[in-house]
This record gives sequence, C-alpha cells and structure tokens, in this order.
Amino acid sequence: MTIERDIQITEVALRDGSHAVRHQYTVEQVQDVTKGLADAGVPYIEVTHGDGLAGSSLQYGLSKVDDIKLIEAAVDVAGDSKIAVLLLPGIGTIEDLKEAASVGAKMVRVATHVTEADVAPQHIAMGKELGMEAVGFLMMAHMAPIEKLVEQAKLMESYGADIVYMTDSAGYLLPEQVTERISALRQELQCEIGFHGHNNLSMAMANSVAAIKAGATRIDGSVRCFGAGAGNTQTEALVAVCERMGIKTGIDLYKIEDVAEEIVAPLLPVTPTITREAITLGYAGVYSTFAYHAQRAGKQFGIDARDILIELAKRQVVGGQEDMIIDVAAEMARAKAVASK
Repeated sequence: MTIERDIQITEVALRDGSHAVRHQYTVEQVQDVTKGLADAGVPYIEVTHGDGLAGSSLQYGLSKVDDIKLIEAAVDVAGDSKIAVLLLPGIGTIEDLKEAASVGAKMVRVATHVTEADVAPQHIAMGKELGMEAVGFLMMAHMAPIEKLVEQAKLMESYGADIVYMTDSAGYLLPEQVTERISALRQELQCEIGFHGHNNLSMAMANSVAAIKAGATRIDGSVRCFGAGAGNTQTEALVAVCERMGIKTGIDLYKIEDVAEEIVAPLLPVTPTITREAITLGYAGVYSTFAYHAQRAGKQFGIDARDILIELAKRQVVGGQEDMIIDVAAEMARAKAVASK
C-alpha cells in the first residue's frame, strides 16, 4: 500500500534517545519501540548508539547491546518501515557500515561537523554502493555562516547524498535563522533538504515548522522528546501540528501518541524537561550530549556544570571532543583554587 506523504519523518528515539538512557537499550526494548512505530506508519526509524555506529566506548559511553544486534532486531520487526543508522567518520568505519547493511539497514546518515563535509565522501559512496539511501548530516549548523553551510551541503550533494540535513545539534537556532538557512539550501541544492532540531530553548517545534515552510521535506522527531539535552522535536506533537497545517506525514496520530505514552514513557529515566543545563546548552550553542558529561565533571571538581558548558562554548568544543570536558573542568577547578588563596 502506498502512503501519501508531503514530508518524511525519521524517528530518532532509538538513536538520539540512547543518550538519555546512557546507551543501555535492550533488544526487547528496541523491538517493542520499533514495532509500535512501524504500526503507526513511521517511515524511517534510526537505530544505533547515540554517537552512531561503533560509538560504544569509554569516551562516549558503553552500550549494553552491540549496535549490529539492535539494528538486526529492529529490522526483524520493522515491516514496511526502513531502519536508518548514523555514522560519524572517525568513529564508525566502512566495515561497520557494511555490517549494518548486511543485517538490513536501508539508510545511512553520515554526520560531520558543519565545516568538515570533506571527511564524508567515502562513507556516502559506500552507502550508495550498498543500495542504501545516503544522507549528509551537517551537525552544529549554527557554528558556520550561511555561505559556509551552503558550500558544505553542496559538497555532501556532490558526493552522492540523496538528502542533506541542517542539524541544530545545540538547540541554539531561532525560527528566523532556520528559515534563512533552509531557504538558502533549497535555492542551491537539487537534493532533498532535512532538519534535525533540539529543544534546549523550547524552539524545536517552531524550528521544524519553519524548516518545512522553507522547503525541508525530511524532518527528525523523537517520541516523548526522547533525546540528548532537552530532547528533539516531539514526534507525536509534530504529527498533530502537521495535520493542523494540512501536511501529510502518513503517520497515524492516535497510534504514535499511544507509542509515546505506553511504550516509550516507561523507558524514560526522567521525564524530558528543559533544565538549567539544557537551557545553557542552547544559550551557549554547545553540543546537546555535553550536558551529562558536564554534570558529571562538575560534581567531580566542584564546578557549576553551567560554567563548564559556557567555557566549552568559548573554546568552540564540538561533538567528538567529550574528553576535553574533564580537562576543562579540572583546569577551572585549579584556577578557582588559586583565586581563593
């Protein structure tokens, strides 16, 4: 059966939400969520460690279950939905991608910092060779001027990306900034444009709507806002908003609401809220996964986590540099001790 859709929503709770559960998803949990999402008509479901294929490590957090097993488990129950994987070059490898494809993953989202698209060509090319949909995923998009964002997006397209995403990894952007960026991408690219938002400043929904109005046809959502920081655009609310706007998502509203309430909510260690650390992430423009690491370092060294996040922003630390959080906190503690003498 062909389902009519004006936009395609990719559900990220089983990847971005992995951060919220410290990457402790079980096979049974992944299958329960995947079955519910598939039954609701979600077209794409992303499944990996929060930091993508091979992200399980001491630096990023150890997974309870290997990525490939979780991907395979999701594929087994996904029905007509396609399982997507995230790959960050330098963490995930070509071999990891081949293995994910061999167990049934149908889309790869190759994620780089917004100024580093040139590390992605071999991964995008391999995705295409494996018969997967290939996505260029430009993270921390607020850290580059529009001209640079467009330049990097065009590189992703030239490598063979079917879709290029502008990713507000910090939840920093405001709707008018999203409109400017998506409009510029739509004007310059031939491929589809996507948007991935975070809710640290309570702007994820408004930003997603702005992206759609500006020409984005691929939008990420997370049921129950299950994601890093304050979470992502809430999928069930996005479906409702789109219905109000006359935009077809092909997702059953009642069913996606039921998935959020009955399957995903019990998995949450805490109800997603916009905490002081989450607000600081968005205010300072810091990678959304840094909140937990900053809280942990703050307790260890007696430093307010918000001060650590602000300092990370000043140093323009980006995803993949989590090891620096401890170094920064230790340095701040030493400076504090000297100042108190």
